Amino acid sequence: MTTQLLRTERTERSGPQTASVVTDLPFKPQLVKAVFRDVTSLHISRPAAWAAASVTLTLLTEIIDGAKNAAVEEARTRLIPKDLISAIDRNIEVEVGSAWYLHSPTFHGLMGEVRNADGALVSLRERRGARTPSGVAGAHRFEAGVRRLLGSRGVRAVPAMVRDLDGIASVFLTALARDAAKVVREGGVKRFGTVSPVVPGEPAPAPAPLLKDPLLALSTRRGDGRTVGADDVLAAVTMQLFGDLRQRAITEAAEMARNTSAN
Repeated sequence: MTTQLLRTERTERSGPQTASVVTDLPFKPQLVKAVFRDVTSLHISRPAAWAAASVTLTLLTEIIDGAKNAAVEEARTRLIPKDLISAIDRNIEVEVGSAWYLHSPTFHGLMGEVRNADGALVSLRERRGARTPSGVAGAHRFEAGVRRLLGSRGVRAVPAMVRDLDGIASVFLTALARDAAKVVREGGVKRFGTVSPVVPGEPAPAPAPLLKDPLLALSTRRGDGRTVGADDVLAAVTMQLFGDLRQRAITEAAEMARNTSAN
């Protein structure tokens, strides 16, 4: 998915040949580094920035494709906020923007009621907290990238939809940066246990050997304690995403980081 967006074909009227033009990711590494600098003083390596940009692209592409499918069912090519809600309802793997959900009007009616210990209703303003949710203030950074991505998927979106995609990208990348910095500080991903299915009346199955875990390589960190590397970003992905989306995001980001390092 990522590599398809990296290379786009453009036909030029200079003859029978077609020129292949290589384009950048919709989410610029410079903007990614700016988000990282908002949450950590650690240095961000070039492959790490590209990897984080790739993960964000994978996530947003999955959301947009889900919204596009919802719009097609109603014979529309322009996405509206309810298409975003449909995409999240149909694919729990893309439900990642909780900080943005509290901020966006699109999700106000879906958050449900929250009551305090005394049973009093907690207002939305109280739930947001005194400060703007992390990642929300800088959400406008990604508008151009979101519009480019929408165009690459063959759809347009109303301004409210662009705003929501913009916000989700920002809060997700902010959380990714925070977790990547945590991986550096703690020396790897700290896991606190596993869940195994148990059938009543039967002995619990033996835990799978750790070496069978395809994510084990990301659980122990190598490198200095002053720089966020690509592997730190990939480790952070294991905390932010799950399922097939997580595996695809890791695979595409790892490829992106390798290509960046090679160049």
